[in-house]
Amino acid sequence: MNPHEKHRFGRSSLSVTALGLGTAPLGNQFRTVTEADSQAVFDRSWDAGLRYFDTAPMYGQGLAEHRTGEALRLRPREDYVLSTKVGRMLVPVSREEAKSPFWVDPLPFKVAYDYSYDGAMRSFEDSLQRLALEHIDIAYIHDIDVFTHGPDQQKIYFRQAMDGAYKALDRLRSEGVVKAIGVGCNEWPVCQQALEERDFDCFLLAGRYTLLEQDALDTFLPLCVERNVAIALGGCYNSGILGTGAIPGAHYNYGPAPQPIIDRVVRIEKVCKEFNVPLKAAALQFVLAHPAIPTVLAGTRNPHHMQENIDLMVQQIPAEFWAALRDADLVRANAPTPS
Repeated sequence: MNPHEKHRFGRSSLSVTALGLGTAPLGNQFRTVTEADSQAVFDRSWDAGLRYFDTAPMYGQGLAEHRTGEALRLRPREDYVLSTKVGRMLVPVSREEAKSPFWVDPLPFKVAYDYSYDGAMRSFEDSLQRLALEHIDIAYIHDIDVFTHGPDQQKIYFRQAMDGAYKALDRLRSEGVVKAIGVGCNEWPVCQQALEERDFDCFLLAGRYTLLEQDALDTFLPLCVERNVAIALGGCYNSGILGTGAIPGAHYNYGPAPQPIIDRVVRIEKVCKEFNVPLKAAALQFVLAHPAIPTVLAGTRNPHHMQENIDLMVQQIPAEFWAALRDADLVRANAPTPS
């Protein structure tokens, strides 16, 4: 696969590269990233021809947006696609109050959820300020899922988002301020509900269509194909284990991997070894075979890992490998695989 090959982004006028850069790690996710490493990641991505960059106010409580804007500020603006998200307002606080379990040395803000019309408009304007760029191409409503809010509060925030934030983004789209609007979250049923209720162009789905999880093939992905809605796929390594393999302490979906997942990865690794295919290459390339998925977002903390992702994209994987996974019931029979 060619990481810098451009694909049409659903029904929008945008084209995105097969491999994009997700900037959550550059918000100091779980560990510090130096300014030099952050800039080097963007430089390596750009030099490799990657032209889709995704960020969010959440990442480093504004830090990733600052770094993204700084890295892209002198690049030709029409040469790349940029997405960010609404739903979290950043409220100034002291550095002591800005502590977070996810972000090391974040910017001095705390997060306040706000999926209202006014909140989405304010969030979008704040992102433009932090990025210091002319415009944003794609705006996602961020994390209206059960994983983030719990089952009771999720229902409240989902309704607020459909009645408020959606209307704000729909207005921005109708005025040509953004070219596509969507939802970014960790649960495909939530995305499907949003698509059934409102007129979205795209979704950023994190971790719910991978070598380990293909339930989205039941109803959500076919609906996206039917409506020509694009999926930017994040979390193709399921937050760890499809990148590291079944090692002690491997992570799956932001926590320790349960034994059934470890056992399944061991079986996948056995097939990988038989065909001399890196597990990470298989995980990265698998998702792009689906016609609703024009791009996969890979987050990284340094240029070495960025180059690794690029190399994994061009790794040759024989058709027999995918057939072996299917025969072993490790990918679903109706899951598209790379040709």
